[in-house]
Amino acid sequence: MDKFRNYDIAFSGLKDGKHDFRFEVNQAFFNLFETEQEFSNPKIIADVFLDKHSTFLEFEINVKGSIQLVCDITLKDFDYPIENQIKVLVKFGEVYDDSDVDIITIPHKENAFNIAQLLYEDIVLTVPMKKVSPDLSQEDIALLEKFSPQEDEIEEQEDEIDPRWNALKNLKK
Repeated sequence: MDKFRNYDIAFSGLKDGKHDFRFEVNQAFFNLFETEQEFSNPKIIADVFLDKHSTFLEFEINVKGSIQLVCDITLKDFDYPIENQIKVLVKFGEVYDDSDVDIITIPHKENAFNIAQLLYEDIVLTVPMKKVSPDLSQEDIALLEKFSPQEDEIEEQEDEIDPRWNALKNLKK
């Protein structure tokens, strides 16, 4: 039994035209992938719009909700809003091919398209590299400013040239 079958969109019995689907994305969804996430407590709704044509399928996937992140500065949990949209064109061919980001080819014999991987990647890629709570206190901000490099320090570092690089310049001559 395929653990991702709940995320199949069966298109073979659908008439040409527009169709709407809705998926709840929670921790159980991410547990299916057996990977560690940088977030917890996902509460996300994925609205999937399918425009079926006779020779191809157009998908628009809108995700909206929140995840819980740990602030890099305070180490406190905070809710981070997730909102993103992707569009994917699914065409039919001999073999499965997802090498193009915007166009996926599936075999002619398929009667459903699974969106689990698309949802997973879409959500995971919206997680910021730097996780800073929007509710930093004035003390936290003061500490950040105290230990952050000042602009004049950065300019000094950029002006200093390592003497080894100067020696390399002489090799060109």
